[in-house]
Amino acid sequence: MGLGFDPRFDLSRAYWLVAAIAGVDPNKGSVGSTAWAKFIVDGDLSYQIDAREIPAGWSTGYVPLGRSIPYQRPFQPFNSNGVQQVYQLDASLADFAFRLTAKVALPDDTNLQQVRNGYPGFPNALKPPFVLEGDELAADTFWFGDLLNSWAENWISYWTVGQGSFATSAFEDAGVGQALQFLSQVGRADQNRLLVLRGASDYTVQPQGETPAQFLATENSGGLSGFQEALNDLYQVGSIVVLKLSTNWNTYANHIP
Repeated sequence: MGLGFDPRFDLSRAYWLVAAIAGVDPNKGSVGSTAWAKFIVDGDLSYQIDAREIPAGWSTGYVPLGRSIPYQRPFQPFNSNGVQQVYQLDASLADFAFRLTAKVALPDDTNLQQVRNGYPGFPNALKPPFVLEGDELAADTFWFGDLLNSWAENWISYWTVGQGSFATSAFEDAGVGQALQFLSQVGRADQNRLLVLRGASDYTVQPQGETPAQFLATENSGGLSGFQEALNDLYQVGSIVVLKLSTNWNTYANHIP
């Protein structure tokens, strides 16, 4: 917001690229992979009942605002209950970025191979790093485990009415989306020019043979398993799109690809 309102800059036609680390759903990708998002879903805006007190038959204690049971129909608009629950990015722009980078060969190493070996039941988690399209749950809680991973998958599917598919878990992008939405309303930015690229620094689910609590302890003591590789891959993939847009500015200044 501060940058957008700085009178020294005209950012009304700027493109915005978030390039940052994330946890990756092992059903969708592998550590070191990068994912272009089309939907950012807020994972904080909700009601919650402690899982030890939820009614029998509930799969989660998270309840959508405006509803009284998990995943209650009818579906609500992306902006509902006075808040923005979902940020829908420009699908054509996301597809443009993905097409430019889909065949980029991301480097593999012994560290990533060792991490992947802990996920024999997840075919996509066993692949060397690759570029994919997949959506993001943005929440301030750094969560782990099979049950919360299932919640994240269902939460994104619910709020996007089946259009989105959970791939990465991160923090900031609901805030970024909100800022660009406000700036767009006063002509200081164009929220349709937002790109989100997340690099998988770790998995959202514990490896085989560990509990979520043991996985948390490992992450705290040893760090995120693919942190450095994810940073390198974010730059390798994201820079391709930045160079394409900037070197063809005469075209893309007025027309979103």
